Amino acid sequence: MADVLKYGDHVHLQNGYNSWKGGYLDTNGHADGSSGGKYGVSTAESATRGKGTGTWEVLSAEGKANGTEVTSGDIIYLRNLYGGDGGYLDTNGHAPAPNEYEVLTSPGRDRAAGTGRWRVFADSSTTDDNKVRHGDVVRLLNGYNDWRGGFLDTCHQGPEAGLYGVSTSFYSDRGKGTGQWKFSKATA
Repeated sequence: MADVLKYGDHVHLQNGYNSWKGGYLDTNGHADGSSGGKYGVSTAESATRGKGTGTWEVLSAEGKANGTEVTSGDIIYLRNLYGGDGGYLDTNGHAPAPNEYEVLTSPGRDRAAGTGRWRVFADSSTTDDNKVRHGDVVRLLNGYNDWRGGFLDTCHQGPEAGLYGVSTSFYSDRGKGTGQWKFSKATA
């Protein structure tokens, strides 16, 4: 049975697009400072494109201690570990059609109300105990605008050194796995 995801874990997030060829969630390039963003976010072919760019720390947005198991429906923060602190995964500005909001990292946990909060929903797991395990297919809903920030999604070509752009969609899986993700333990 796969390990249960815990707060404080360092993870990679793989996207399910095109039979799990959507790449790994990654910071890539500086964000426009006027937006309050820190780094751009896209997917990369490798979870280790750059030191820490594809590594994320899972933190509770509900005050649960590190080491506590993550359950489906929990609200989390995802902090990138590039350079020791690559910022928090955040919705920021409108995305090109067909998606809703751009995804960047920001220096603080919530740049604006709910923008850095993500509710994790597991499709299923190896046992029926509501826990999220490494390797489970999950969807991540953003808390902006009273949980109307959309689901984390890949869409369009990514920037240089990136695979696909990352934004949010109002569909939980816009197409062919774009809204599906899997956590795996970071190896470094």
